[in-house]
Amino acid sequence: MSELNRRDRNIGFITFFLSGICTISAGIIISILQEKYSLTYSTTGSLLSFMSAGSMSASFLSGILPRKLGVRKTVLILTSGYFIGYLLTAFIGLPGVLTAAFLMIGMAKGCALNRCTVLVGNNSADRPRGLQIMHACYAMGALLCPFLITALSSVDLIMPMLGVALCGLVFWGVYVYARLPRKQTEKEKTAAPSSHGFLRSPLFWLLAALLFCQNGAETSVTGWLVTYYRNQNILSGALSSYTMTIMWGATLIARLLIAFVVPIKNQFKALFLMGVCCTVLYAILVPIHASLPAIMMLFAFAFAMAGVNPMSTACLGKQISQESMAVLLPLGSAGAILMPLIIGLVADHAGLQAGMMVNLIPCAGIAVFSGILWHRNSKKNQSSAS
Repeated sequence: MSELNRRDRNIGFITFFLSGICTISAGIIISILQEKYSLTYSTTGSLLSFMSAGSMSASFLSGILPRKLGVRKTVLILTSGYFIGYLLTAFIGLPGVLTAAFLMIGMAKGCALNRCTVLVGNNSADRPRGLQIMHACYAMGALLCPFLITALSSVDLIMPMLGVALCGLVFWGVYVYARLPRKQTEKEKTAAPSSHGFLRSPLFWLLAALLFCQNGAETSVTGWLVTYYRNQNILSGALSSYTMTIMWGATLIARLLIAFVVPIKNQFKALFLMGVCCTVLYAILVPIHASLPAIMMLFAFAFAMAGVNPMSTACLGKQISQESMAVLLPLGSAGAILMPLIIGLVADHAGLQAGMMVNLIPCAGIAVFSGILWHRNSKKNQSSAS
């Protein structure tokens, strides 16, 4: 691997770590905002959905705008959302402003996901391992954010938003330092036309459906679980913020095991088993009201969910590109838009526990679509063997 490849890959690792802090902090900060401004469940759900909408639009724009503005301008414009968005939440509680803030936060998240996936996927000697390590970096950032927010909350209620805004500024500064190429747009104009053959691939669309379900299930848990545990008195006060620590601790352990220890011979079979485990564990998790069993089941659920996203993306293989990511990631983000909003609407009418149970649908979807992929892959291998 050349020094340039290694540098680009490491930029992906560093920025995705910082993105983990900024993105996962949103679930805790939304819980703080809900208490501070007495937001309804549907309003809270809409903020999470607008964040996912921002992520979806930025994932698309990250694949299109570099041809017009260049990579550097595109990345610096879109990733400024972490800093600006969290800064707005610190000082203004108007629903319209909060909506705009979370839209910008989502746009920074989407741009980071697109850029980091391309940087790491195209500059790693072992693509599946590289993407698992990249997502492990994200998990490390997510693991740290509850400690950061708890420490800042002890100073003043406004400090968590300012602290995460500062992390967003550092994240943006890494891309400034990275000196992303300004002239890539001209090279792309003179290069051969981009291939959109992935749009004719059943594999691509099945993976898109799987990521739709995975994004919906994961965003619902990371966005709603702190609020749910506080509402149900399962974990109260500052202790509920450590819900994310439990979840992302399990995620980090699982991703590192997949990357370095556990040999995955059949990725489609592994995805199916993960989907089945996620569905069963989530069905057990939500009705539990005792603190210790709830924590144990959350750890197990997060462990089962950890490898789904990076493994699904890695299954694209050589189809990974700015263009394919500009379609795949927004389709996945659509699940993250829809599910938190549905949970909020159901919660307003039937209670938060009923809303949380709706999340079983995308969990089951992971198992269904990965099962179809496993079946297709098995038939393909049998045909090749014969």
